[in-house]
Amino acid sequence: MQVITDQVYRFSKDNAACATAEPGEVLVFKTLDCFSNRITDETVTMDSLDYGYDVANPAAGPVFVNGAKPGDVLVVDILSIDVADEGTIATDDHCGPLFEGMPYATKKVRIEEGFAVFNGLRFPIDPMIGVIGTAPSGDDVIDGYIGSHGGNMDNKLITAGARLFFPVRVEGALLQMGDVHAAMGDSEICGTGIEIPASIAVRIGLIKDFELNWPVLETKDKWYVNACAPEYHEACRNAARELHRLLMRATGWNAPDTYMYMSVQCDLEINQGCKPCAVEMSLRFGAPKHPGIKPLIDIDERL
Repeated sequence: MQVITDQVYRFSKDNAACATAEPGEVLVFKTLDCFSNRITDETVTMDSLDYGYDVANPAAGPVFVNGAKPGDVLVVDILSIDVADEGTIATDDHCGPLFEGMPYATKKVRIEEGFAVFNGLRFPIDPMIGVIGTAPSGDDVIDGYIGSHGGNMDNKLITAGARLFFPVRVEGALLQMGDVHAAMGDSEICGTGIEIPASIAVRIGLIKDFELNWPVLETKDKWYVNACAPEYHEACRNAARELHRLLMRATGWNAPDTYMYMSVQCDLEINQGCKPCAVEMSLRFGAPKHPGIKPLIDIDERL
């Protein structure tokens, strides 16, 4: 089993692959926290760290997947996420609706037997991957940002047992991931979850010649399109259009019927919306799995 330890700070077609893998292979990605493990104790704040998006969210990788070509879809099954025994939460001077007047602060959080310990309160962790995706075909995208290639989606449902589908835009796909959180609420209101180093085991697969414009997440009971834009209404439109297209393909329904079905059965949820930070609005639009509807993406097409 290959273990990926190299770290990069941007998604780029020009990144040199640190490993090559075959579809069906299981890989382990060893990740740093979003601060590159530089916050050693609670006296270190994001202000004293001189933190910026260009040095944020290091991602392990990238991995070149043999056979992956533009127009294909990379499949990533999240098998396990094992986190360290301590994580970090921190505030910044421009993140979240309450940032004005909020001091810089850092809190170290112990992880004990699957629970986080916060001010004496214990609650279960649910480790998730904040940054994951493939290389864009155009300009580089730093790991702190999000796009149609994936990136900093901060979707708390990207946990062990989930399956992700990414558009392949460059030969080999160039898969990378990082920015694990031991726990995070939808919207990540102060700009950080429990940021923590981790070991991620995944199985990769490949679907040939399948149109996909945005990353798709499959959970036990739903299909989610993940999309983004600078503002909510545009991000909503991006996710809705792709979910509408995939549902029409799966059901054979016309456009109005599919639109009406989305209105009564599909849910729009915010992944990360800690404006006024520079990261775009990240959201997910989910359709329930129903026995009368074929899979939005048929895994049987995978090689």
